[in-house]
Amino acid sequence: MSGATSASRATAIQLGLRANWRQFALLVLINAFVGAMVGLERAVVPLLATDEFGLSSRTAVLAFIASFGSAKALSNLIAGRLSDRIGRKQLLVAGWIAGLPVPFIVMLAPSWNWIVFANVLLGVNQGLAWSTTVIMKIDLAGPARRGLALGLNEAAGYLAVALASLASGYIAATWSLRPEPFYLGVVFAVAGLVLSVVFVRETHGHARHEAQLTAPSPAAPRSFADVFTLTSWRNRSLFAVCQSGLVNNLNDGLAWGLLPLYFAAHGLGIARIGWLAAIYPGVWGLGQLGTGALSDRLGRKGLIVGGMLLQGMALFGMLVMSAFWVWALAAALLGLGTAMVYPTLIATIGDVAAPDWRASAIGVYRLWRDGGYVVGALLAGVLADLFGMAWAIGAVATLTLASGCLSSVTLSETHPRLHPAAAPDLSGGSQS
Repeated sequence: MSGATSASRATAIQLGLRANWRQFALLVLINAFVGAMVGLERAVVPLLATDEFGLSSRTAVLAFIASFGSAKALSNLIAGRLSDRIGRKQLLVAGWIAGLPVPFIVMLAPSWNWIVFANVLLGVNQGLAWSTTVIMKIDLAGPARRGLALGLNEAAGYLAVALASLASGYIAATWSLRPEPFYLGVVFAVAGLVLSVVFVRETHGHARHEAQLTAPSPAAPRSFADVFTLTSWRNRSLFAVCQSGLVNNLNDGLAWGLLPLYFAAHGLGIARIGWLAAIYPGVWGLGQLGTGALSDRLGRKGLIVGGMLLQGMALFGMLVMSAFWVWALAAALLGLGTAMVYPTLIATIGDVAAPDWRASAIGVYRLWRDGGYVVGALLAGVLADLFGMAWAIGAVATLTLASGCLSSVTLSETHPRLHPAAAPDLSGGSQS
């Protein structure tokens, strides 16, 4: 009797965007709230450090990004592992519970250390909530439209980052740097928590169903340690993905924490800084509506390599002239390069990792990727203090170009339809 019940449940589960569009659309909306939480900070918090708390050290200013990145990276790893063990929904709800106090702490913080602490909680919120929405969308979409699904997910998140950045910049210019911009954060956190608790359904069963349809690999990793080492460096394509993700978020940390100060030092007001802080994630978000689906048609490697190279050139473009239109163009190109890379990297993980260890592999990748915030904050802060902000931007641009070149050598095409013979070499070699 129990066997018949299990069989009926298995047949009731369907993979694909059309079959699961209601839950998929709900998760897109929830991820928009996740992105909006971090978007509130991108134009305002770096200016809070200098204008309200009187910090002069760039390294001290960027400490809030390092705390955010550390917490998010570790939360990603935990979310990936626990998603494979206990399911997705509980972690999504836990992420929103962690995020709920953040806007209140920022509004009331008596010292900069409280802002740093708030960003630890924000990192936990982003790591748990964003990771689980990514994993749940991959569960629902199945293998055929994985790139499109991730493009929609990341587009929603980063369009919300852009809109929240723009809104917070205008609110701050009209009233003050705090508390007014962070009233929006209360609305976002409450809405995300209520939707997650009441309406989201568990998707772990979809991953199990896909696993039943997939032939098991005799060389599949047997433990989390195997997944970690395989994803991090033993498999050349997965190594390429991890290092690209790390460097991508390294330059995103620079864009978040240092570029607003760089623009302010060249005389831009808060409203214009808000525009520049919004253009970059806005193009990033909109671009992913196309790049995720494009990776399903053209493959993953070209978009990843090209996107990293474009990001590096865009950062160098920030140094060419001190003019708003030049910075706006460079911000748009930086966003386009990131859009080419972001959903495609996770889709590559989905290509290589089997459904029964895919969430853990995504957690490992996101550990390395969001560790880039920590590296970027420390590197940019120290270089800016020692040599100036222009040198810090140039150094990060050089690293980004080098990452693109490294990916061109180590990354193989992984899309299963375009290269069906390129089965993942789970022993650690490259994919032929």
